[in-house]
Amino acid sequence: MIRRDIPAWLFWILTIGGIAVLLTSYGIVSARQTRINELQTTIPSFQKLAGGLQQIFLPQGQPDNPKPAMFWVDIRATLWRLGLGMALGVSLSIVVGVLMGAYRWIEAPLSPVVMFLSKIPPTAMMPIYFALVGTDQKMFTSMVALGIFFSMTQSIYQAVRQDVSDEAINKAYTLGASEFEIIYEVIWKQILPKIIDSIRLQIGPAMVFLLAAEMVVGNAGLGYQIRMQSRILNMSVVYVYLAILAIIGLALEWSLATLRKKLCPWFVD
Repeated sequence: MIRRDIPAWLFWILTIGGIAVLLTSYGIVSARQTRINELQTTIPSFQKLAGGLQQIFLPQGQPDNPKPAMFWVDIRATLWRLGLGMALGVSLSIVVGVLMGAYRWIEAPLSPVVMFLSKIPPTAMMPIYFALVGTDQKMFTSMVALGIFFSMTQSIYQAVRQDVSDEAINKAYTLGASEFEIIYEVIWKQILPKIIDSIRLQIGPAMVFLLAAEMVVGNAGLGYQIRMQSRILNMSVVYVYLAILAIIGLALEWSLATLRKKLCPWFVD
């Protein structure tokens, strides 16, 4: 039956089974390709993947002048760009989205502009970012921030309009609340779970925008390294980096879900 619960033990067996099937299928395909061509690197074996994992953690440079391992250079660059861009984009989205939902005189001029610009793929706007802000940190920050700003602003604006009733606002006015108190006590607290969920939904697109920019003009970062390693078909490193990206996404997703439960215990999915 639809949505019928199953025992916890069966759920975990099926979960582990799904992962096992995926890994087994990969191993079979890799072994088959290796039999066809022993030098193939497009689908490396688990042993070669372990070698790729070791490679990204090896110190670079000469023995007498070692440099940080590839992984630490790339992960630091990508996480800094992603964190700064998302912080700016989320902050602007919250301010503009809440104001659009609260005040009709702000909604009227901004709503069509936000709706129109949200339909333009951020990756298609990369030449504009290159021309206006160059190809340094400002470009990566702008790419991520503006990439998530328009769609997230729309989401927050809709949450204010649909989830906050006029009755709740009128009651707050009746009790003598100021506009700031209504925005914080009524609107903000009502839409906070939706804001956190919206941030969760923007993690994937933000990483796509950033990796696209790093692949084009980056000189460090996960996207840059994926491009460089794929050029020489060193897929054992590429696959490891893809797995790292998945782990980062899952960690951020879990952290935000935990934060929502802590800050909004009343909210139920």
